Amino acid sequence: MKILVANLGSTSLKYRLFDFSGGQERLLTRGGFERVTDYGAAIESCLAELKSGGWIQSEKDLAAVGFKPILAKGITGCVQFDERVLAAMETYNGIAPAHNPPYVNGVRIFAQKMPGTPLLGLFETAFYQGAPEAAMRYAVPDAWYQMGVRKWGYHGASHKFIAERSAEMLGREDVAERARRLYIDGGASPVKGPALRVISCHLGGSSSVTGILNGAGIGNSLGMSPQSGLPHNNRVGELDSFALPYVMRATGVSLDEAERLMCKEGGLKALSGGYNDMRDIVSQMKEGNAPARLAFEVLVHQARHWIGAYYLQLNGADAIVFTAGIGENTPELRAAVCQGLDQLGIVLDAEANAQVRAREAVVSAPGSRVKIMVIPTNEELVIAREARRFLEQHKQ
Repeated sequence: MKILVANLGSTSLKYRLFDFSGGQERLLTRGGFERVTDYGAAIESCLAELKSGGWIQSEKDLAAVGFKPILAKGITGCVQFDERVLAAMETYNGIAPAHNPPYVNGVRIFAQKMPGTPLLGLFETAFYQGAPEAAMRYAVPDAWYQMGVRKWGYHGASHKFIAERSAEMLGREDVAERARRLYIDGGASPVKGPALRVISCHLGGSSSVTGILNGAGIGNSLGMSPQSGLPHNNRVGELDSFALPYVMRATGVSLDEAERLMCKEGGLKALSGGYNDMRDIVSQMKEGNAPARLAFEVLVHQARHWIGAYYLQLNGADAIVFTAGIGENTPELRAAVCQGLDQLGIVLDAEANAQVRAREAVVSAPGSRVKIMVIPTNEELVIAREARRFLEQHKQ
């Protein structure tokens, strides 16, 4: 069974091809296209690359194409795309303006190009289906809540992978199995040992922190929209609800322009004076660039804020995991986040931490009560696994 996972951006298409034949799971190949102006042509180029590489003879060799959509009104989990699902995503275009429109457009083009291939989406909100209601509600009128004004939580595929892999690395196969089956049985798999408490820090172009109890998400720093929570590369992150109307009244800026500024000119880019890549920010900071240092410190402060929140909700932590582009590749940020937390049992091994980039490792000091881990995320594998399970459950 071969499953293609497609990651759609507004001007990009990245793909990975997985094979689940013979009880194995293998990444066969990967690739992608940037500055895409014609999605149909990009899809044809993707299929051409897979054929020329000998990975498939035709699109009929693909059991499914898996996607990572953000959210849809009234729909979550792993589902097969149809017009009902796409329309539910379009209903929430205003919540995820940088994500939903390109996904809806891309899926429709995939459907035109590959009409006989199931198109499956694992929604980012799925990982938080069992989170406590109190963790997912805003204090707003019920009519607003019914419209979707609530906390949803995102980066679900990434945090689910961390839930599984961290449990494996900590020798807790019972929790790893529960995490693997989370979307199948709703977390009903038993846990034989004590509770496993993990705080997952997905720090990248878009960032979030999640509390994980026995393989299931109990909440996420991202709220109603992917623009919330920690500061992102271009997106503002957490913002007081009265800030927007205040700025609009004071400056006369339109709602559309304010939205553009928050989504395209905010976040690390706004704080650092134009840098939205953490590698550039760290480099500039070391050269004495004060705005770059501020951007770095704001991200650290917010990460510590959310780690502290979930440390309290979980009554401690067995592990803190750093993942995604910044988390995996920036020892300076990991060191800053963990600095001065010895009273919480969080002690970093500075030498080990400095040597780790983009590979699995434990970087906590030998005496640290809390394991500090670096685990490269694999969202595409999670999507492929859930697509395979969906197909197996819906065999004709």
